[in-house]
Amino acid sequence: MSLRIVVTVKYVPDATGDRHFADDLTVDRDDVDGLLSELDEYAVEQALQIAENSDDDVEVTVLTVGPEDAKDALRKALSMGADKAIHVEDDDLHGTDAIGTSLVLAKAIEKAGFDLVVSGMASTDGTMGVLPALLAERLGVPQVTLLSEVSVEGGTVRGRRDGDAASEQLEASLPAVVSVTDQSGEARYPSFKGIMAAKKKPVESWDLSDLDIEAEEVGLEGAWTKVEDAVARPARTAGTIVKDEGEGGKQLAAFLAERKFV
Repeated sequence: MSLRIVVTVKYVPDATGDRHFADDLTVDRDDVDGLLSELDEYAVEQALQIAENSDDDVEVTVLTVGPEDAKDALRKALSMGADKAIHVEDDDLHGTDAIGTSLVLAKAIEKAGFDLVVSGMASTDGTMGVLPALLAERLGVPQVTLLSEVSVEGGTVRGRRDGDAASEQLEASLPAVVSVTDQSGEARYPSFKGIMAAKKKPVESWDLSDLDIEAEEVGLEGAWTKVEDAVARPARTAGTIVKDEGEGGKQLAAFLAERKFV
């Protein structure tokens, strides 16, 4: 028996960089370095653990939608241990929102073939967290989301969802979509051997025509959501220096009270 796992990953701007919007109010990705979304690393890790703990023949495919540089996210996942990658790239995808992205991913997942889709809990740039549910709806399969523990056995995926007051044990029959949280287990660091092996692993490139998607269904024109306005973050001002000459504690308390911090 074989198990086909597709892991959706995203190439995001480095959160430590100086991020800003372009003229069309989409994220300017040219002036900041990008990387594999940290939350998606947990998804890759859990897919690899399922493969390692399975008696079945498991194939792990990583899938991303994005510009040419998004291949860097795929290479990171491949160096961690994924078997192959799929990159959906098309100029008409610029400005696509979560609804449109879910359409592209769903079409690509169907084309690739799958038994289990694994996603991170959210992306570190948009942080919407709705994509796994949208994918499950489009694919017509069950969703088991926000798992801190996940396993697959006998055609069933099981996992634990931790809430503020209780934990739930959930399961669904395959095929299914799951998402994992940052509490699911630390992602492995790619070894030198893994990095070298990743260079030989297959990376397929598809565009919208390969997925039978019209340009009008995606991009800025096809987006269901839109950024109407954006204001640059104010420049950081000099802080207030309190010199302690016997009254420093009182001055600090007054400063905090004035700003309603205490």
